[in-house]
Order: sequence, then structure tokens, then C-alpha cells
Amino acid sequence: MRIPLPAAFRTTPIAHRALHDRAAGRPENSRAAIRAAIAAGYGIEIDLQRSADGQAMVFHDDDLDRLTGAKGPVAALTAAELGATRLRDAEDGIPTLSEVLAIVAGRVPLLIELKDQTGDMGKAVGPLEAATAAALVGYDGPVALMSFNPHSIAEMARLAPNLPRGLVTCDYDPADWAPLPAETCDRLREIPDYDRVNASFLSHQWQDLARPRVGALRDAGAAILCWTVRSPEAEAEARRIAENITFEGYLAPFPA
Repeated sequence: MRIPLPAAFRTTPIAHRALHDRAAGRPENSRAAIRAAIAAGYGIEIDLQRSADGQAMVFHDDDLDRLTGAKGPVAALTAAELGATRLRDAEDGIPTLSEVLAIVAGRVPLLIELKDQTGDMGKAVGPLEAATAAALVGYDGPVALMSFNPHSIAEMARLAPNLPRGLVTCDYDPADWAPLPAETCDRLREIPDYDRVNASFLSHQWQDLARPRVGALRDAGAAILCWTVRSPEAEAEARRIAENITFEGYLAPFPA
């Protein structure tokens, strides 16, 4: 069953990895960045990785190196250990999805990206999806789920069939996606799984919004969001096609 994307996701600009600004003590996907986005009235996009003990953690990268003082894969540490791993330029560690849901508490739209756990966009999904579905039980705010990996979204359709879901999509330039095989890029570029997973929206790379397949899906009723807009000029161009933007690096205006 295809679940429509709530209207708030079409009208409220969405802060990419929350309203982050490391110089201000708000690194990406941090509690401080999430609270800042709520205070400003923006929607929030967050990323999920899985801990060693099967918890959904709000963190973008596979590895800890870029965003913390620790090293190694996120999946090697428990949720408690990750919570104690301080984010660079922050006072606290990596939050769980449950902690973030408690902070947001339905006040703004929450767009959740499940990161591919295998690196090959393959069928080996399940643990992160199960942790995500469990954390979302009883949450009644506007929320939507998405992933680059269609198999992940197919699993979310099984585990949380009443939540809206979509695909994160792009031009899949093989040079940007190594070591993902070129044939996998060629397949995903055409967004063949939209109907299979009963998606109701795309979040598409803004520079590639003119792709005919995106237009065809929009004409068929798909909501078109986009990522990641970093200037008012880029926003003006993206909004020629996209209904809404995911932004960072500036304060996006609210549509009249």
C-alpha cells in the first residue's frame, strides 16, 4: 500500500542532517542541531546507522573518524559506547533514534534516511530496518522513511506499512559511487523500484532534477523532494521542479 507523504514535507524546508553549524557547536545529526532546527521551525533530515547491539543510531558515516575523535566502524560499538563517543565540536555523543524522536516530539517533520549497510545496495537488509520500526512504534508526529537502497525500503514497507516511504535517488555517476559496480549504477539511475516498494516520494539530487524519469514520476503523482541545496540561487533552480528542498549552509526561506 502506498502511503501519501504528509503535506508538511512538501511545504516546510528540511534541514539536512538538522540545522548544523560546527562553529556554533552544532555538528551534523547532533542533538544541538536538531534543537536548532525545531526552534527555527524547519523540518529535519537525519541518517541512521546500526550499533553493534542492534540499535538505530543517528549518524551519517559508516566510520567514526570524520565526525568524532574515535576511529573504526560505527557497527563495532554498542549504543552505549556510541552515546559516550563525543561528536567533534559538541558536548555530547551520538544519539539513538529513540532519543531524537523524544526531542522532536512531533513538532516538525522528520525525514529519516536509512543508510545502506553493505555498500552494494544489496538484499542483505533487516537489522537496521527492524530497529527503526521498533523505535517508531507509537510515534505520532509527521515522519517519512527513505533510503538509496530499495531493498531497505521494501523491508520498511513490510515492517512499518503505515508510514510513508520514498527513495533517495541521483545521477549515479560511477565515478562518485566506486566500488559500486557500474551496472548497479545504471540500474538504480532509472529508479526502477519506485512502484515495487510502494514509494510515494523521491528525494533526488537537485542538480539532476531535469532527468525525464523524475518528471514522469512527478506527473504520475510522486512528491519530489531534493538534496542538498546550499545557496538561494540553487534553491531557486531546484524549485522549478522540486516541491521542497533539503538544505544546508544557509537559512532557507519559508514559502509564502
